[in-house]
Amino acid sequence: MAVSFQKRALLSVYLLCIFSVQATELYIGKATADITPKLPVALMGQFELRIANKAETPLTANIIALESRNGSQSVGTTIMVSCDLVFIPADYLQKVRAEVSKRLPGFDVNNIILNATHTHTAPVLEDDPDKVSFQYKIPKEGVSQVSEYLQLFTQRVSEAIVKAWKNRSAGSVTWGQSRAAVAYNRRAVYADGTAAMYGKTNTPEFLNLEGYEDHDVNTLFFWDNNKKLIAMSINVACPAQEVEGRSTVNADYWHVVRVSLQKKYGAGLCVLGWIGAAGDQSPHPMYRKKAEERMRKLSNTDRMEDIAQRIVWAVDKTYEAVKNEARTNVPLVHKVEKLLLPMRIITEEESKNSMQVRDDAARQIAKDPKMADQLHAKMTWFGDVVKRYERQKTNPNPQYETEIHVVRIGDAVICTNQFELFTDYGIRMQARSRALQTFVIQLAGPGTYLPTSKAVTGGGYSAVCQSSAVGPEGGQLLVERTLALIDELWKEAK
Repeated sequence: MAVSFQKRALLSVYLLCIFSVQATELYIGKATADITPKLPVALMGQFELRIANKAETPLTANIIALESRNGSQSVGTTIMVSCDLVFIPADYLQKVRAEVSKRLPGFDVNNIILNATHTHTAPVLEDDPDKVSFQYKIPKEGVSQVSEYLQLFTQRVSEAIVKAWKNRSAGSVTWGQSRAAVAYNRRAVYADGTAAMYGKTNTPEFLNLEGYEDHDVNTLFFWDNNKKLIAMSINVACPAQEVEGRSTVNADYWHVVRVSLQKKYGAGLCVLGWIGAAGDQSPHPMYRKKAEERMRKLSNTDRMEDIAQRIVWAVDKTYEAVKNEARTNVPLVHKVEKLLLPMRIITEEESKNSMQVRDDAARQIAKDPKMADQLHAKMTWFGDVVKRYERQKTNPNPQYETEIHVVRIGDAVICTNQFELFTDYGIRMQARSRALQTFVIQLAGPGTYLPTSKAVTGGGYSAVCQSSAVGPEGGQLLVERTLALIDELWKEAK
């Protein structure tokens, strides 16, 4: 009898814990901010200076605010903001949080996540040589300045966050997954062991593409209390770089995705673009290019439309499967942590080589100042490596502080990092995660590449020391700590 009573008591405690987790009501708010810069504006993402005089599409920040309540008690909050930018500088996040704190006293602004879609046709965000590894020689007159854009971004995004939070109402959520082939691994490997981003594949020396491609399309769907679909978050492991070389403002394929989904589900639909671990990925084909071009011409579809159609098809398919599983009483738990990762060590040879490239570029600019538009970013990019090497002399074990978030929404989990994270790391997180579905979001902060050991061995842009502040050792530590936080969320819910 004693054993039976003990079992009944443990079962009662277990059921009470489950009830305490599930007996919540979800409140949802959404908003969109126009973050298109004032023109003309300098664009970020290529080494040469580009001045945009035209905006082909708007740039937007799309926002979902979530709160779970147990009666009148708030038990979980998160605000997620997806921005049509290259990355999220620390200053931008800090200023947005500070402004929201003024307008929403008592709200934990550390629960605000900003991520970038990594479009290369968005404005330059930083010009402080101590905060960015390369700078552009932006004219002081006739062009919108970096400080102006910071002010515009802070004001508009903060206002939209407050709007989303204040307009939240009871709603429901569910999650789902499909597949769409959008990304190509963009690192070609050759017989001599070297690798190159966008390297030639139609040569006898070509062996293979370096790593995996993640074709999963993970989606969160949000409804209001009237069962109207009001927002969705779409996770695609491919940066928004189809039109990366243009000299115009453009949100890239996410704009076409949003417009297509809004036509089907309603003009007020808020669509957050989340880029998965995709530091070694691109929407640009690496092979079979002529065959793809022929099919696009025959179907009268351009590259941007083709990419968007694939994503929208995957989202539509997922929606039809999960639309009757909307849930109101889901666990909502948000953890944020500052993590110290070992910085990549610069060797003496790397410093000397970088110094030579830096100095050669400086001499060319001195000889012909017009070359500054093409060479200034390259000069400062290599120069940053020399600075890192000098700092190592007094601090031989440098650490890199980074912010990571892990958010549980029902059976799904969202985990963020600030890097252009190579896809292998994202697959490690997804494969080992305790969540039913794992959303990995990169560029939730100031991004540099974070390559794998395989990539570092092969070398080439995105894997060399100039491209990354943190190396493979730090990448694995990021994976392990993220997974540990996910484990905690599931343990706490038992």
